[in-house]
Amino acid sequence: MSEQRTELGDLGEFGLIDRLTKNIELVNSSTILGVGDDAAVISISDDEALLMSTDMLVEGVHFNLMYMPLKHLGFKAVAVNVSDICAMNGKAEQITVSLAVSNRFPLEALEELYEGINAACKQYNVDLVGGDTTSSFSGLIINVSVVGRAKKSDITYRSGAKEFDLLVVSGDLGGAYMGLQVLEREKEVFNANPNIQPDLDGHDYIMQRQLKPEARQDIIGFLKELDVVPTAMIDISDGLASEILHLCKASNVGCHVYDEKIPIDAKTSMTAIDFNIDPVTAALNGGEDYELLFTVKQEDFDKIKGNPNMTIIGHMTHANDGIYFVDKNGSAVTLKAQGWKHFE
Repeated sequence: MSEQRTELGDLGEFGLIDRLTKNIELVNSSTILGVGDDAAVISISDDEALLMSTDMLVEGVHFNLMYMPLKHLGFKAVAVNVSDICAMNGKAEQITVSLAVSNRFPLEALEELYEGINAACKQYNVDLVGGDTTSSFSGLIINVSVVGRAKKSDITYRSGAKEFDLLVVSGDLGGAYMGLQVLEREKEVFNANPNIQPDLDGHDYIMQRQLKPEARQDIIGFLKELDVVPTAMIDISDGLASEILHLCKASNVGCHVYDEKIPIDAKTSMTAIDFNIDPVTAALNGGEDYELLFTVKQEDFDKIKGNPNMTIIGHMTHANDGIYFVDKNGSAVTLKAQGWKHFE
């Protein structure tokens, strides 16, 4: 082992992945894509492929059981994995669930967790086909792996965006982050005085966005109905800005994204203002919305314009033109990601 010490915080999540996988060589002809996208792609026939992904949720890092109901946590653990398959323009079919759990959890707690897992399986029409359990000295850890399927011609990678493509996002953004801010505020109030009841009135929408996010499987269906195959796609887990940068890097393109086009729900905006946060900042950097960010060819504009489920928020440019956020005054500033960063 080398005596040199590199701090993980200096690398970040994706820098760490790059370092750990840089020497990996694919040896099986069936492996179309390994590390580097929302899911791996495995050939199973001339025209079909399996899509595989995995995500881990760690107590104290990804969730706080002080305000996260176990049933919601089980649902969310499945939804975030199904979202990865959606981001490849595929359909999730099977999952496995592995748990590391401490003895502070009784059987009834784990049954509640699995109620949420089963509810998500029913909603997304996926089968729970296996997993593992082990003990933990540091709380609850949930790992879900997902297998999906898609026609090879339909699979959408992060690397397919081209200059002049339109940048599109589903749903609205920033709600999950603002829901987290309300929950954290009420947690601090409770810690200071357990006799005070949490004040969550009027925050139902953003609470749901944080505690029970939905994988946008419906968007994949809408795109098929519209006969639109995105040129590139990613799901929004770490914030809009971060995901735009990932698409641009993978596709070797630039981008202009417009402040006034970013879809933000009124409840999200009002809560952000109450917290002295710019709503657009919450949308750009908040994360955990699990909406889909994708690019389409300009000739598909007429197919998606006016669709209530999708919003065109910008366009892709030549890589040399840079990646810019254009504010309401028309001023362009270099887009930077300030969302969640592991190991810091």
